[in-house]
Amino acid sequence: MKIVIGIPAYNEEKNIAGLLIKLKKISSDIIVCNDGSNDLTSKIAKELDAIVIDHEKNLGYGSAIKSIFLKAHEINADILVTFDADGQHRIEDINLVLEPIKNNIADMVIGSRFLNNNQEIPKYRKIGIKAITKLTNVTGGTKITDSQSGFRAYNKKTLDKIRPQESGMGISTEILIKAQKADFKISEVPITILYEGDTSTHNPISHGSSVILSTLKYVAIERPLVFYGIPGVIFFLIGLAFGVWTIQIYSEEGQVITNIALVGVSGVMMGTILMLTATILYSIVSVVKK
Repeated sequence: MKIVIGIPAYNEEKNIAGLLIKLKKISSDIIVCNDGSNDLTSKIAKELDAIVIDHEKNLGYGSAIKSIFLKAHEINADILVTFDADGQHRIEDINLVLEPIKNNIADMVIGSRFLNNNQEIPKYRKIGIKAITKLTNVTGGTKITDSQSGFRAYNKKTLDKIRPQESGMGISTEILIKAQKADFKISEVPITILYEGDTSTHNPISHGSSVILSTLKYVAIERPLVFYGIPGVIFFLIGLAFGVWTIQIYSEEGQVITNIALVGVSGVMMGTILMLTATILYSIVSVVKK
């Protein structure tokens, strides 16, 4: 069984050598995506015989994961483990994410920070991750505890089927939603994260924004009747109500209240546009899927 470890890396010259030496004990097939680093990350990784993908400029976490997925598929990996380069993940936890796939229990395994009761997570991160995970679960129909964990394992079927598109942090959510849609078995295992010195390079605000936008984009494309249709009906009904109110005032007092009439016209127009958009997109998506 060919186990490949994929590491997205950006300016990780301080960590990459020690990490690769330790990971070589688990697998000789290690992919490092150097995402536009301006230090020695790429050179060190190449000297340690890693498969190095060099991005000319920093394209973002999602782009690094996309490149790793493509390369893992290209070299015919049976299992891909994605592992952060910033020193937060423990090497010994790799076997935990591998076990459910090796035993054919899962197609995709997430290392969850919230299944370990002894895990100390900074409060602001805990609140943000749980909020994003709840949004992911509602949107994708999943039931997981940590949608943003970068410590994951994917089997060959998942690598063959899923082609991530997101360039930013929203890629974690995108993969989850696509895996759920494809009826892949998703499992979680408890892992321990080392937050010493808060080594994460992910800005929590940009991270959260990227995930929310990614999720909304997915809903807009995959469920246009929900995303556009429901707001369209609401706007239309509000506009209709104000229109009736305008007519009623005119019939009783012989005058048109401009503000009320404008709200009525705007509501009907906006509702009509949104409902037409929902119908057109739904038709297009249905045709494309067929």
